[in-house]
Amino acid sequence: MTEATGIVGEFLALKEETDADLLAMQCGDFYEFFDEDAETVADELDLKVSQKSSHGSSYPMAGVPVDDLTPYLTALVERGYRVAVADQHETEDGHERAITRVVTPGTLIETTDDDAQYLAAVVREGDGYGVAAADVTTGQFFVTSVGGEDSEGALLTELYKFDPAEVLPGPDVRADEALLDRIRERTTATLTLHAAESFAPGRARHRVREQFGDDTTESVGIDDDEAAIRAAGAVLAYVEETGQGALASVTRLQTYSGSDHVELDATTQRNLELTETMQGDRSGSLFATIDHTVTSAGGRLLSQWLVRPRRSRRELKRRQSAVAALTEAAMAREELREVLSGAYDLERLASRAASGSADAGDLLRVAETLALLPRAAEVIDGRDQLAESPLSEIVAGADRESAADLAAELDEALTDDPPGTVTQGGLFRRGYDDELDEIIEQHEAAREWIETLDQREKGRHGITHLQVDRNKTDGYYIQVGKSEADDVPDEYEPIKTLKNSERFTIPELEEKEREILRLEEQRGDLEYDLFQTLRERVADRATLLQDVGRALAELDALGSLATHAVRNDWTRPELVEGRDLDIRQGRHPVVEQTTSFVPNDLAMDDDRRFLIVTGPNMSGKSTYMRQAALITLLAQIGSFVPAESARVGLVDGIFTRVGALDELAQGRSTFMVEMQELSNILHSATDDSLVILDEVGRGTATYDGISIAWAATEYIHNQVRAKTLFATHYHELTGLADHLERVANVHVAADESDGDVTFLRTVREGPTDRSYGIHVADLAGVPDPVVDRSRDVLERLREEKAIEAKGGGSGEPVQAVFDLSSGSFQHGAAGDEGQATADERATADGGDAAEVGADGATLDPAAEAVLDQLQDLDVNETPPVELMATVQEWQAELDGDDD
Repeated sequence: MTEATGIVGEFLALKEETDADLLAMQCGDFYEFFDEDAETVADELDLKVSQKSSHGSSYPMAGVPVDDLTPYLTALVERGYRVAVADQHETEDGHERAITRVVTPGTLIETTDDDAQYLAAVVREGDGYGVAAADVTTGQFFVTSVGGEDSEGALLTELYKFDPAEVLPGPDVRADEALLDRIRERTTATLTLHAAESFAPGRARHRVREQFGDDTTESVGIDDDEAAIRAAGAVLAYVEETGQGALASVTRLQTYSGSDHVELDATTQRNLELTETMQGDRSGSLFATIDHTVTSAGGRLLSQWLVRPRRSRRELKRRQSAVAALTEAAMAREELREVLSGAYDLERLASRAASGSADAGDLLRVAETLALLPRAAEVIDGRDQLAESPLSEIVAGADRESAADLAAELDEALTDDPPGTVTQGGLFRRGYDDELDEIIEQHEAAREWIETLDQREKGRHGITHLQVDRNKTDGYYIQVGKSEADDVPDEYEPIKTLKNSERFTIPELEEKEREILRLEEQRGDLEYDLFQTLRERVADRATLLQDVGRALAELDALGSLATHAVRNDWTRPELVEGRDLDIRQGRHPVVEQTTSFVPNDLAMDDDRRFLIVTGPNMSGKSTYMRQAALITLLAQIGSFVPAESARVGLVDGIFTRVGALDELAQGRSTFMVEMQELSNILHSATDDSLVILDEVGRGTATYDGISIAWAATEYIHNQVRAKTLFATHYHELTGLADHLERVANVHVAADESDGDVTFLRTVREGPTDRSYGIHVADLAGVPDPVVDRSRDVLERLREEKAIEAKGGGSGEPVQAVFDLSSGSFQHGAAGDEGQATADERATADGGDAAEVGADGATLDPAAEAVLDQLQDLDVNETPPVELMATVQEWQAELDGDDD
C-alpha cells in the first residue's frame, strides 16, 4: 500500500508516537479513527465505517462528534483499551494536532461505575512486594508492602481486595511470567508494561515527595520501605504521563498493614461471598444484603469496610455507638437519609475539577452537595441521641464554614441550567462579572434591535408579509412574500429566491449581525476564562471536597448498617480483647433473608477453641460455620449482628477452606487446590485468628484423607491454636475430643422415624452418629436401584460382612466380594459370607484357576473383564465417591450383557 498522506498520514504518524491501543484524532467537529483503529472502534461501539482516500489508497474511517467523545471513550476504556486523544489547535498557519492525553483503564475519570477504580503498581524487593493503589476518580492513594513465607499469596490477596482496573508490574515482576499469569487469574485488570525508570528508587522517592511533601514518607512510616515507595512513585509518574491531570486531587498518602486490619485472603473473601457470590453475582452477597446506602460514595465505603475489617476496638466501638444512636432515633435516621439522598459523589467531582474535565453542571452538583453538610449537621444536632454520639464528630471533622462559603460562591456564579459545554456562553448569572454584564447587555440590545426589525420595516414600507429570521447558510435575513417582493425599497439587497418568497438583507442588519457574532465570541471567550478560573478555585479546594464527601459517605454507610439492624432485629455485639466467641441464637445474615432460619448457639473460649462439626449432608454445617465467620466479620466493621446476643473476641484474620473450585484448566486438581488452601491457613493463621475448615482430605483416598485431617487438627490445636470450626464426615476425628483438651464436638441434629429423615438444623453438643448420605442421594433423585443397593452395602459394612459385587449375564452375583479385613476384593462363592474356596484363594494369590460362576460354569467375557478390573483396583487409594461411581459403571456393563 502506498504511504498515506494528508489527514490519514497525520493520523498514522501520531499513532506511531504512542503505545496506546487506539487513537482518537480531532478533525474539526469530529474525533476520527482510521485504518485498523476504525474497524476496532466500529466493532466495539457499533459505529458506521466509511472510507477515506489517501494517495490512491482507501482507509476505513469512523468518527464521533467532539461533544460526544466522552461516553464513547469511556466505553472503550472500560473494555480494556488504552486510547490516546489528539486534539486540534488553531495556529497562524491553520491548525495542528498533538496527543494531549492517554486514557487507560486505571486513569479513566469519567467512569460510569459507582465502584472504586484502582490503578495499582507492584514491585518486588527481596522476598517481598510493594503495592500502591490509586483511585484517580476519588483521589484515594494507598501503599503497603507484604512479605513472609507466602509473600506472593499475600500480594495476590491485596490485589484481589483492590480489584484494580489496571496493574503496572515493576521490572522484576514483569519478568516472572508465572506471577503475571496468577495476577491475570485473580483479577480482571489490564496489565501495562510501564517505563522501568519510573520504578527506580531515587526517581520514585523524588516523585512521592514532590506530590505529598518532603516529610510525608517518614510521617506515615514508609521512609525505609523501598518497595512501597517505588510502587507509589510509579503510579504517580504513570498518571502524570497519561496527561489526565488527576494528580491535583491526590493529596493524601495512606498506609496500612496487617496490624491495622483483619487479614482476609482472596479464598476467604470468595468463600464468604462478601461482595459477590461464588457465581460472580453481586445479588446474594453479604454486601448486597446489608447495603441500604443512598449514595454511591456511601456504598463504596461500606464495601471497603467489608473487605478491610478493622482490629481497633476503639474505632469499632465508635462506629457501633453511631449505629446504635441511629437505631434509636428512627425519625431522625430517615430524615438524615433523605438529606443524604440528594448528595452527589464529591470525591469524584473533586477529581474531575482537578483534571479540568468538570463542566458547569458538575460545579453546580458540588455546590448542592456541599450545602447538605450543614443540613445533615442540623439533623444530628437536633436529636440528643445523635448529638451525643460520634455522628457529631463526623460532621465536625469537615470544615462546615468553608463548605458553605464555596457552595454559596458557586451558586451565586452559575445559572440554574447552564449549557452542557463551557465555550458557548450562558454559564454565569448577572452580577458575577462587570465586563461580562456589559457584553451581555450589548448583546441583548443588538438582539432586541433585530427582534423588532420586522415591525419597524412593516410600518416604514407598508409590507404585510415580512419577517426577520436566521439560519446557518444565510445568516440574518428579511423574508418577503412573493406578491410584495416588487414593493421592497432599493436598499433591500436580494440574497435568495424561494418558491413563495424572496430573502433580502440591508446594511444595518449585516452590521448588527457582525456585532452579535463579535459579542457572542467575546462572551464565550470571557465566560470560558471565568469558568476556568472558577473551576481552578474548586480544584484548589479538592481536600475540602474530599473531606465533606467522606463525611457524608460515612454517615450514609453507618445509616445503612442501622437501617439493616432495625429491619432484621440485629443486636450490638460486645467486643472483647480475649479469644471468646459466644453467640446466642445466631443467624446467617444472608440466608435468613430468603428462608425460615433456625438460630443456633456457638460457644468458644480459651478452653474450647476447636469445634469438630459433624452431621448429615445438607443439614446446615457449612451455613453454621459461615455464619460464625460472618458475625465475627460484621462485628469488626462496627456493625450490629444477626443474633440474640454476641460476645466477639477481636481476630487478626479469618481463614476459610470451604469446598474447592476445580482449577484443572490451570493445571491444579481440586485436591491440589484444597491442599494449597490448607497450607496457606497452617502457615498464616495465629492464635488470634478464626479458621473455618469444611471437609479437609475428602479429595483423596479415605485413609489418606483421614490422616491429613487428623494431622491438621493436631497441628492447629497444638501449634496454631486458632479458634477453629472443622466440619467433617470422618467420624474417626470426633474421638480427638477425648484426647485434646481444647477440642469439642458439636453436631447438626437429624430425626429419623420410619425410614424418613428430618434435618432439624439445630446444633447440639457431641458428635453425630452418622451422615445420612444415602438419604441425601435419594432426595437428589439418584435412581432407586442405586439407593437400595447403597443401603444394602451400608448395612453389610455396619455388620462387618463381606460385600458381593453383583453382575453377570445370568443375573446372579459375580464370585467376587469385598473383604473388610483385607480391604480388597476376593473371589468367592456367593453367599459364603466372604469365605473363598481354595481355587479362588489360589487365584487371588496368583494361581491359574479358571474364572467360574456360581454353577461352576466359565464366566462370560463381560463378567471376566469386570473381575480383571476388580483385581487391579486399589481400594485404599480410591476416593469413596470414585469407588461408588466405578461400581455403578460395572453394574451398567454387566446389566448391558443381558440385552
